[in-house]
Amino acid sequence: MAAKAVIRFAVLLAAAMTIAAAPGFTQTNDPSLNQPRTDCVNGKDAAGADCAKDGGGASGNGAAQAGAVFLPALIVDLFPNPAEAPPPLPTPNPRNDQAGGTTPSEPTPPGGPIISPTDLITTEPPRAVTGEFVPDEVLVTVDGDANAVQQIAASFGLQVRSQRQSRLLGSTLVRFGIPDGRPVGVVLAQLAADGRTQRREPNHVYSLQQAAGIVNYAFDHITLDAKQANGENVRVAVIDTGIDDTNPALAGVIADQFDAMPGVPIEKRDHGTSIDGLIAGVGPLEGMAPGAKIYHARAFEGGKSTMDVILAALDWAADQNVRIINMSFVGPKNDLLGVACRNARGLGIVLVAAAGNNGPKAPYGYPAAFDGVIAVTATDAKDQLMPQANRGAYVFISAPGVEMVAPSGAGTDVVTGTSFAAAIVSGAIANLIHAAPDRSADDIEKALAATARDLGPKGRDNDFGYGLLDTKAAEAAKN
Repeated sequence: MAAKAVIRFAVLLAAAMTIAAAPGFTQTNDPSLNQPRTDCVNGKDAAGADCAKDGGGASGNGAAQAGAVFLPALIVDLFPNPAEAPPPLPTPNPRNDQAGGTTPSEPTPPGGPIISPTDLITTEPPRAVTGEFVPDEVLVTVDGDANAVQQIAASFGLQVRSQRQSRLLGSTLVRFGIPDGRPVGVVLAQLAADGRTQRREPNHVYSLQQAAGIVNYAFDHITLDAKQANGENVRVAVIDTGIDDTNPALAGVIADQFDAMPGVPIEKRDHGTSIDGLIAGVGPLEGMAPGAKIYHARAFEGGKSTMDVILAALDWAADQNVRIINMSFVGPKNDLLGVACRNARGLGIVLVAAAGNNGPKAPYGYPAAFDGVIAVTATDAKDQLMPQANRGAYVFISAPGVEMVAPSGAGTDVVTGTSFAAAIVSGAIANLIHAAPDRSADDIEKALAATARDLGPKGRDNDFGYGLLDTKAAEAAKN
């Protein structure tokens, strides 16, 4: 009888272990899972179609995540791990543990087990991640201190690569590394199970908007008298590449500098030097707002940056009490960037961004497409639209940006792109603020829209926005 009881117990135990090992239907830990396969975990693709129609939404060839961008030289050493991280503490259990009777809102008992990433379930479907992004990182705002951050990392099998308090986001921003190859969209969905994670986003990649590379015709076309142009003491932040601050055009122009990626050597200085020069340059290559003070944040190398680096630059700019922030770059929509822009605008800062150089059929470019950001497209000496410019309802205003002479790291250059059109608008706005320091960001935006010279179909359109910037008319416009 005792032998039979032992056999029955062994059979029941094996059955129980088999049931416990069965994964939830939304689980996946396939390191080769690309985005279409992620979308099809629950049998439907991003559009809701049956994945069986195309073989399950993926080729099954182990391709890397769609849109993922590997930037080892840019990413690896930006924020090295702390030398001695505190040991993991007991953490909330992000799964329904039927055996223990706990729920996601109940803490694991002290000394309880740390969960393996393969044992996690999601409270929402895996996210479809669009645009370029760092393939082994996510950005998360956390409600809690450093101990909470370490607990989350331990619970979800992640690495803490950087963390800091963000002024514009109003919480702790953490850059988590994914060491085991899980797709970003899956990790974002898994993290949603922990109530301490407020916002969860990919670490998107953004690109500077320079399309090429004759006299600077911008003054005449935006009705700004070069002899009367003045941005004296108006603080303008520029988030861009490093600069050549020995260029004569920038003499006395740079009030302060910040390096948001100190672990990456500076190799390119042209783009940032041109942007600063077009805004406030001095000498033969005088900018739109001579006398303006530039607060320059280096956040790009090789024309690329990531969301966490850009957010650090934005926080620094906000701390400098600037009136204008120029963002001559474009990337995918990212909720963290949207919150930062909204809060910067709430501080009274005028935000100016390049609409993008990716062509008429390109998706909206961000940050330009966020509400409260002035999206600038580029026109040439004949007031024709730059062919490579993005189109869309978010385009706000046009400004010269095709084949203009500007200072660069090599001295001077002929530049083209919505990047440089954005700089022209930032310089023009500095003139408006100098003339009326109490003018609000809302009033400036309304004045630009009301006084722009219509170039396309009557009224605002997707190509030119409200039309060509008219600085003189905008300055005269009343509240």
